[in-house]
Amino acid sequence: MTTTMTTHPHSPPADEVDLARQARTDAEAFGELYRRHVTRVYRYHMAHTGNVKDAEDLTSQTFMAALEGIGSFRGSGSFAAWILGIAARKKAMFFRRIKPEVQIEAADQVPSSSLLTDQLANQRLRLDSITRALKQISPERADAIALCFFSELTYAEVGVVLNKSESAAKMLVTRGLQDLRKRTSLAFEVEP
Repeated sequence: MTTTMTTHPHSPPADEVDLARQARTDAEAFGELYRRHVTRVYRYHMAHTGNVKDAEDLTSQTFMAALEGIGSFRGSGSFAAWILGIAARKKAMFFRRIKPEVQIEAADQVPSSSLLTDQLANQRLRLDSITRALKQISPERADAIALCFFSELTYAEVGVVLNKSESAAKMLVTRGLQDLRKRTSLAFEVEP
């Protein structure tokens, strides 16, 4: 099996529609989709639960549901948006059953091995400040930010997950970042 790589982190590889079709009958193809998207799904769940065990369980549930429903992926949008839509539904079901205090401090616990230790420490300090502030803004804006920055979705993909237009998703992220700026001294220079 050959795969196509892309240089832009927000663009899905061109072969994902083909992989999804193959995954209906081929475990290897689904395994490749899993490898490509497990980190973003895990980070999304970690951003909302703040608990490794719950994030792992929800990630597992998300991919089990994706495997069972792979035939419903039509390829009209990105696979990332489709799988994060499933993740959002699993998260909603989780919080309907249990209503814990949301802890999202550990949302970025999948460290980049390319960063130096001091850079990792600085990144962690910034993340701690941001996650404390995320708890203070509206849940919809916090979710849009988590999808955009922790799961690395584009505004269009965030819109698909949240059932909003691309411009509405961009507005949620923009207003959420404005709220965060008011609550923290960090400068946000990230463009999704």
